Amino acid sequence: MEYDQLAGRVRAFRKLKGYTQQELAAKLSVSVAVLGSLERGTRKPDPKLLERISDTLGVSYSELTADFK
Repeated sequence: MEYDQLAGRVRAFRKLKGYTQQELAAKLSVSVAVLGSLERGTRKPDPKLLERISDTLGVSYSELTADFK
């Protein structure tokens, strides 16, 4: 998939911070299905959601999206 690198970074940062998909999805007010598809690289990432993810995980937006082109 074309979003594999970004998907891997989202998953890695989530795990590094100790969140399950369910916990992070709840904090972001999105469904687990939305977060799961983002982490699998099958969903086109919404920049606003990526900003919320970076804020929630305590990483910069540029750090989260470093490999995303």
